[in-house]
Amino acid sequence: MKEIISAGGWLMLPILVCSVLALAIGLERLFSLRTRRVLPPGLFDSTRAALQGGVLGSDRLAELAVSSPLGSVFAAGLQHARLGREVARDAMEQAARQVAHELERYLTALGTIASAAPLLGLLGTVVGMIQVFAGLLLGGAGDPAVLAGGIGQALITTAGGLTVAIPALIGHRLLERRVDTLLLIMERESMRLLDLVTEPTNAAVRR
Repeated sequence: MKEIISAGGWLMLPILVCSVLALAIGLERLFSLRTRRVLPPGLFDSTRAALQGGVLGSDRLAELAVSSPLGSVFAAGLQHARLGREVARDAMEQAARQVAHELERYLTALGTIASAAPLLGLLGTVVGMIQVFAGLLLGGAGDPAVLAGGIGQALITTAGGLTVAIPALIGHRLLERRVDTLLLIMERESMRLLDLVTEPTNAAVRR
């Protein structure tokens, strides 16, 4: 591995950095986008029980707001429920936009890596080919081994860039899909809570 990196030249260094960053971002997002963390199971049922039991005080709402991304959206709606359905919905949508921003964290960077890595590889190949032809001008044209070796070294950066870019691109697409799915479920659960807290029978939460 060291020999390959060394043969690829100095442009293998930023490609290697891109690979480390892509791996770190992918692992961090996989951990952060777990369903149990973003959408805790049973949160709607426990919130409904607390609502119906009349125990949703300010302290309980504060705990709910920091418990999970879905909890923060729930808390925003409950805090504004007394002002009417439209106000509560606007508050939940605003909270959901903040949650979406947090869920999409680093995905732009991962997409940039997926786009930049093959370009770095191509740049390395171009630089390598320039060096090869410069060597030919200095008298290496009669040795096919020198030419083949130089071209092989020049192509190492292209292979390195693609090796980083392909997994990064796949990971970026999968994580984007994951975020979209989580936000869709969050929207559905939020609408269920909004319908619940704006029912005439739930006047207690609007006091």
